[in-house]
Amino acid sequence: MRNLKRGLLLSGCLGLLVGCTTVKTPNTFMFVPDFPPGFKYELKAIYLPAAGETCRVPGKPDFWVSFNKPTMEYVSTAEIELYKTVSDCPLALNKVEIKLIGFYGKGRSNFSMDYASIFVRPELLERLKGTFNEDGAGEFYGECRWSFRTVGPHRFLIKLLTCKNMDAQGNVLRTRPSTAYTLTQLEGKTVTLKVRLASEELPAIGDTWIKVPRGWKRCMGDNFEDQYAFCYGNDKDISTFKMADGRVCTIYPGCTENTEEKP
Repeated sequence: MRNLKRGLLLSGCLGLLVGCTTVKTPNTFMFVPDFPPGFKYELKAIYLPAAGETCRVPGKPDFWVSFNKPTMEYVSTAEIELYKTVSDCPLALNKVEIKLIGFYGKGRSNFSMDYASIFVRPELLERLKGTFNEDGAGEFYGECRWSFRTVGPHRFLIKLLTCKNMDAQGNVLRTRPSTAYTLTQLEGKTVTLKVRLASEELPAIGDTWIKVPRGWKRCMGDNFEDQYAFCYGNDKDISTFKMADGRVCTIYPGCTENTEEKP
């Protein structure tokens, strides 16, 4: 009986050891967008041969996996693999390129975009590494701003999106939103990109609009065919412009005109 107990105890211990060796390290992390209303994203995970590998995917300097391209079903969060094998070549994630897409109208062309990045390396200096909390969640930040201009002989108003990096204290930096992690840091973790929208929109080209109490008025320039139409100190000759919803206006964004006026 004593030998039987010893045998059961030993087999149990071996079972625990075998169980421990079969626990797999997570091979993915989750990307989570925290964006203003009217924003979406596309994402491209870019892979290079893993450290020490001399192979390459035939015909390609790198390999990528896309999320949320127009032909794909939209996913609100993306589960991204850290390692892949393609054409018998072991690959490791090198970069995640995030296309931030903001919509300012219902038309198919009424959008603009900018980019954010997650850089991934086998090793990083400690000061360059992003961090995670106890729950395995990491964050990085950005601020996006709309600027506006007019195009064409009817001066359609279009908007351009510019996104800048922002630190955890809310200070806006000069570069695009980005962070960096090592491959081992990302195993089983969640990374959230938090984007806020700047409260004020500004002209995309200087000296083309005049500031007024309800917003901005477009300078006429020489005529409607004058695509730049700089003000040059002339605040009397003002142009109409056409909004994405069809309204013809003289002030942006405080337009109160009806849709029947023609430029």
